Amino acid sequence: MVKAAKQAARTSVWLEGKARRGRGGGQPSGLDRDRITEVTVRLLDAEGLDRFSMRRLATELSVTAMSVYWYVDTKDDLLELALDAAFGELRLPDPDTAQADTAQADWRERLRALAASYRALLVRHPWLSPLAGRYLNIGPNSLVFSRTIQRVVRRTGLPDHRVTGAISAVFQFVYGYGTIEGHFFGRVADAGMTPDEYFQHSMSKVTEVPETAEVVEESRNLMAARGGDTVAEMLDRDFTFALDLLIAGIEAMVERG
Repeated sequence: MVKAAKQAARTSVWLEGKARRGRGGGQPSGLDRDRITEVTVRLLDAEGLDRFSMRRLATELSVTAMSVYWYVDTKDDLLELALDAAFGELRLPDPDTAQADTAQADWRERLRALAASYRALLVRHPWLSPLAGRYLNIGPNSLVFSRTIQRVVRRTGLPDHRVTGAISAVFQFVYGYGTIEGHFFGRVADAGMTPDEYFQHSMSKVTEVPETAEVVEESRNLMAARGGDTVAEMLDRDFTFALDLLIAGIEAMVERG
């Protein structure tokens, strides 16, 4: 028996000619793709990726689910549009200015600003990180972000064959840090506590269990030395220092030649 051919792998809404395509004729009045994408982002923020559905979106828009399909072919297409819309929130320097800037020290501040913006975006939209791993990230806003990063890192003085490695070191770190931070704030919201209340509650609970209490006790001095009176301050201090380490590493590699 001849096996049925496998379905072709999905590529991207941006490659399949569907990103700006409308079906035309008969579409619901007052509805367009931008509005659908905007409401999708809002629902994802409020309810999370797992609860999102086309039917839920249609209810929020006060239309039928079939009405949404006048504007997007699949749920994947819509999520990819929402992903790029989120990247559009980033405030970025002009990529041409980033490339032309001759102030050698400026790349450090530009890199810090890009990293901080990306971290904030990941925390603000916890659904972004799983989608960024699912899709190609080649929408127009994502491409501007990538181009800006590339041009800033090229200003470091690293040879071309080291640029992508430096980008990976910095922005995969930010991706991981922002993802975990976003998960933490999600747990805090679910618990109905402030971040500081949740942290203190968790610490008190883990010290009640001998196995975890021992680990906490060993790290007590390190946590105290880190400084910061609030969870936000502790997170910011760790992020800033980790980013400084990465920038220092880039500088060291440039000096090594």
